[in-house]
Amino acid sequence: MTKEQRFFNALRDVFVGARVEGQSGFINLMRIKSRYYEEGVFPRLKEDIDRALEPFPEFREELFDRLYAFFHRYFTESGSIGFHHTPFHERVYEQVYTDDRDVALFWKTHMLYYVKTDRLFHSMDVEVDGFRFHFDVSTLEHRQANEKRALVYTFRERRDDGTLVFTVALSAKGRTTGMDAIRRAIRDAMGLSRYTPAVPSEETLERAIRLFERQSQVDYFINKDARAFLQEQLDLWLYQYVFEPEERRGTLWTEGRVRQLQVLRDIASKIIHFIAQFEDELVRIWNKPRFVLESHYIITLDRISAQEGGPGLLEQLLNHPGMAAQVQEWRDLGMVDENFSPAQIGETDLLGHRLHPRYQYLPLDTRHFPDLEESLIGLFDGLDDALDGWLVHSENYQALLTMQPRFQGRVKCIYIDPPYNTGHDEFIYEDRFQHSSWLTMMENRLRLAEPFLTDDGFLAMSIGEEELPRARLLLEHIFGPSNYRNTLLLRRYDKNINRQFMESGLKSLNVGAEYVLLFGKSDSAILQPVFRAARTDRQGKGYWKSFWNAADRPTMRYELFGVTPETGQWKWKREVALEAAQNYAEYLEKYAAEMTLEEYWERTGCRKRFLRRNPRGGGAARGVEHWVPPNGSVLRNSNWSDLLASESLDDMGLFFSSPKSVAWVSTLLTLCAVRDGEMVLDFFAGSGTTAHAVIHLNRRDGLRRRYILVEMGDHFHTVLLPRIKKAIFSDRWRGGRARPDGRGISHFVKYFRLEQYEDILRRATYEDTAPRFFQGDPYAQYVFLRDRKMLTDARTGEPVVTLDPETDTVRVDLGKLYENIDLGQTLSFLTGKRIRRLSPDCVVFEDGETVSLTAPPWNLTQPLIFWR
Repeated sequence: MTKEQRFFNALRDVFVGARVEGQSGFINLMRIKSRYYEEGVFPRLKEDIDRALEPFPEFREELFDRLYAFFHRYFTESGSIGFHHTPFHERVYEQVYTDDRDVALFWKTHMLYYVKTDRLFHSMDVEVDGFRFHFDVSTLEHRQANEKRALVYTFRERRDDGTLVFTVALSAKGRTTGMDAIRRAIRDAMGLSRYTPAVPSEETLERAIRLFERQSQVDYFINKDARAFLQEQLDLWLYQYVFEPEERRGTLWTEGRVRQLQVLRDIASKIIHFIAQFEDELVRIWNKPRFVLESHYIITLDRISAQEGGPGLLEQLLNHPGMAAQVQEWRDLGMVDENFSPAQIGETDLLGHRLHPRYQYLPLDTRHFPDLEESLIGLFDGLDDALDGWLVHSENYQALLTMQPRFQGRVKCIYIDPPYNTGHDEFIYEDRFQHSSWLTMMENRLRLAEPFLTDDGFLAMSIGEEELPRARLLLEHIFGPSNYRNTLLLRRYDKNINRQFMESGLKSLNVGAEYVLLFGKSDSAILQPVFRAARTDRQGKGYWKSFWNAADRPTMRYELFGVTPETGQWKWKREVALEAAQNYAEYLEKYAAEMTLEEYWERTGCRKRFLRRNPRGGGAARGVEHWVPPNGSVLRNSNWSDLLASESLDDMGLFFSSPKSVAWVSTLLTLCAVRDGEMVLDFFAGSGTTAHAVIHLNRRDGLRRRYILVEMGDHFHTVLLPRIKKAIFSDRWRGGRARPDGRGISHFVKYFRLEQYEDILRRATYEDTAPRFFQGDPYAQYVFLRDRKMLTDARTGEPVVTLDPETDTVRVDLGKLYENIDLGQTLSFLTGKRIRRLSPDCVVFEDGETVSLTAPPWNLTQPLIFWR
């Protein structure tokens, strides 16, 4: 292969990336990119190179060799542009980017948007134990984001030569591959009445699948500014190329040599401009505002009944055909029994008709009542103010990007529990990013999240030891070193692991720990002292429990942490702990607005009672000055014990791997001083613990904190939503059923899906006819300027935007693009305005502006469907 052939082959790979089979919007765009190269770039570039080399043909081989040497360094097999391969033997500047080791920070990828980690699967033949298998991925839909989804295999046919053909797909709703079903299908295809050696065993099938799955895993990135990045690298590389003694042994500066180097730079710059056209288009798509789709609401019956016109609408709901599905959902969730009927929701006595106390907090899901949903939402004047939460089914970068205008500066606390980058797959997310890729993924999202915070807000991030030092450096980079507050240690106890350690002869070992990094938005972010009690069971398993919930743990030992170092740790007997809790609750309920807690305790004598000697030993309090301060006692150190929340989820009848503790997250939110009316954001929501903790706190103290949760996994519908509904209805569960003594809470939350990157790529229309590549200067023009983007749906060919010649107006029919667009919420996010009223015809914002939803104005919808 000549150097010229090698260069053009490499350039083709740059434009096309790896030849991935399957179906996805990204692959659709790569196919267009391939045609763009074959029909536009390659012929024009070859002509320009031939013309430039006419004065010195002897430079041809060196030119192509140098072009290859430069460009092959900066492109991955997924087509991403960054520091892919930079030889370690070059100068110090490039040694930072060597592939021999992963860099301490994200120098390789900090200029990139992290899209996802995925597998590059190709249709493949495998031979195992004398059987030939063919795995067909031509219809495989690649993952939309970074959720963990297994591959599912279906037997399709047996070819004449005996090859067994399988179709490969992504799992949906937990679907798995059944080996028994595959073997039975193969047997039937061969016309056999029983299994014979001609049918592969389960072990053979599993080995064949493992061989197929050993295909490369790659990261998908988009370069934020490919043109500037590549041009800078070209200038640095040219400097080294010209002056590097090891390579050039000095350059003879003849006129001809200068002209040759100028040709090299000009040709390389033209290629950079070609490449940047596509990367810039991906950036525009990645940062496009998203449509809100498939919106519904969860609202407790009491909240409906309390609105003007609500009782009448509630009666319609109870008699609606969709109520049968709603009641069945309540049964499935363990809220009502099989004998329950909607007639039991109300009760009548001498005072009139009202909701039964047992059922007033039943959560109604409006998806069961599509024709009454708009009437229900129309009950609320000040809709956004009425909502207690927003649950968003979306990849989190796209959710943060879309919601930032609406919630900027309104969030008091961000708590996230991202992938820990452990190299294991026990999490819902793909959890195998290299350090630099993981940091890029986190940096992209944290940059978007930081503006959500109020000036006195906090960000708290759970993390494992694998990324703890890099995560702290990243957060210091974003929030500033002076806004670091603390690193909390959460100790885990696992009796199975501990038993293994003991059997190995070790006396003791910390068998697991997690950390929480705490940062403030500014100097005004001050942590709130926390009034806590700890519980320790007989096995020594420790975890945190709210002190005011002490009454439901009668056999436990309680601990308080003093306000000053000399107080140490106080151990109180049960009676004293309950007395303290009762007095504190009385103060909060009756006197908090009239006097400080110190004044209250002075009047009632509580302070002296609190400081009596512990009957179980442990010393006495040293003086009355060690009273518990108004906001609770200060944590003595950062070593917290944590109980995984699987026990409470088990009680609810739900399962999720490694959920966080509701009690612990509640404590964290209290520590971060989340008060009445303030908001919490979690964009790695998992099973929904953060929302559960907010609901728990609100039920306990009667305040109204609110939340925003973002989750991309399928468990959004199978775990998160059911958990929120259960947490609303009752705080006590056993065996998946609500206990009779549980307490509910009045609640109103919205949930929806956001348009995703893949959705856009599938629907965007890009022309691929040859003449368009030759109009104007292909190096300078924006080649996608005349493409229709989403003015026309690429799947159906239907026009979304048309010009009405009679009225000289632009007509927008977004229903041609997506079904079930919530345009009111979409425009709220786009403009940053809160919704006052929402109807089928229009949305009224808080500032009084009214926007038509049936004939939306072009100036508002244009950024959503035609990016420039």
